[in-house]
Amino acid sequence: MSKKLGFIGCGNMGKAMIHGVLASGKAQASDILASAKTEGSREKNAAELGIRLTADNKSVAEFADILFLAVKPQYYEEVIAEIKDTVSDDEIIVSIAPGKSLLWFDEMFGKSLKVIRTMPNTPAMVGEGMMGVCANERVSQAELDTVLDLCSGFSKAEVIDEKLMDVVTAVSGSSPAYVFMFIEAMADAAVAGGMPRSQAYTFAAQAVLGSAKMVLETGKHPGELKDMVCTPRLISLRRRRSTISFLRSAETSRPAISTSTSAAIFLRETSTKGARWVRLMLWPPYWLDATCAMIWVAILQAVEKL
Repeated sequence: MSKKLGFIGCGNMGKAMIHGVLASGKAQASDILASAKTEGSREKNAAELGIRLTADNKSVAEFADILFLAVKPQYYEEVIAEIKDTVSDDEIIVSIAPGKSLLWFDEMFGKSLKVIRTMPNTPAMVGEGMMGVCANERVSQAELDTVLDLCSGFSKAEVIDEKLMDVVTAVSGSSPAYVFMFIEAMADAAVAGGMPRSQAYTFAAQAVLGSAKMVLETGKHPGELKDMVCTPRLISLRRRRSTISFLRSAETSRPAISTSTSAAIFLRETSTKGARWVRLMLWPPYWLDATCAMIWVAILQAVEKL
């Protein structure tokens, strides 16, 4: 494609995005300029990705037709203050930060720009990400389609209403953390049964991968798929009791925080202090124990019904 892409920040997520765009042929290395703070990071990423890197964020903003702000949320104000006089009115700004609304960008830049808000997740690092996308009214459908096409190189992407971004942060943005804990807990149980740890991770991770593919590819309700595994005639009373015992012991004893997405959204909408609290509660590790506990309870209840 002919668009010039700029990435301010080349950490794990920025690097994953650039790698996906290049690997999918959505852009050429000569079309990309990225910034990184340290010389070591610039040298390493230049060698690995084959792109140009700089320490100057302004030069990236000046170069780009589409500018990805790929730094951590706490650095957004600092970066925007640095580049706001360099960004042109025709430039498309793509955010990957949770909790930063489209209106917030107008306020920070001090002018109306084309802004697309996204919420990616870390599986983008292996080309299997999931992200929600929304844009302000200044972004045309053709421009939005261009960004969606770029993102398809490393992630599935769906356009949503901005009011759902908090939900996306919880359901896909941060959820890989507790999926990893789920895999770890299953592997720990396998190790306790005598399986080598590396093999246990393979079994547990492949089971999760295959289960996810069944949900996506069969179109069946997760409950129906669960019933295909938990056929009562094939599970003895003794095994049911053993499974219940395992689920009760794995992670459920950890302290849980009383929170929910609906409560978080309510607090975000009713106070500025609440907004800060929400962004914390929707990000690991603050809500992690509560989410894990709810998952285990749901599984436990399903097993007890067998």
